[in-house]
Amino acid sequence: MNESRPTGSQVDMRRSTVTVGWESGLHLRPAARLVRCAQKFQSTVQVSFRGQAANARNILSVIALCAAFGATLEIEVTGEDEREALGAVEAIFRAVEPGSDGGSKV
Repeated sequence: MNESRPTGSQVDMRRSTVTVGWESGLHLRPAARLVRCAQKFQSTVQVSFRGQAANARNILSVIALCAAFGATLEIEVTGEDEREALGAVEAIFRAVEPGSDGGSKV
């Protein structure tokens, strides 16, 4: 997970890259977990894959990314609680157990 912070006159934002570790990709269960996480924060959370951006608060937008196992996603978070929001999103991707399909763990 690489985090960077723009400098100068750019808008404050935190960025990170994460890897999809679920064997079935970023399908309904892990996408729902991501959406629930993003909805807990004031910050805007955006997930990008292959030039397509998704609002992490919108399940259809997240699933439409069609991110398969091993895909690298870029996370951008902007807002007053961006540090906490980014950490929580990264934790979802770090918590993947080998062989997991994104099932029962919350």
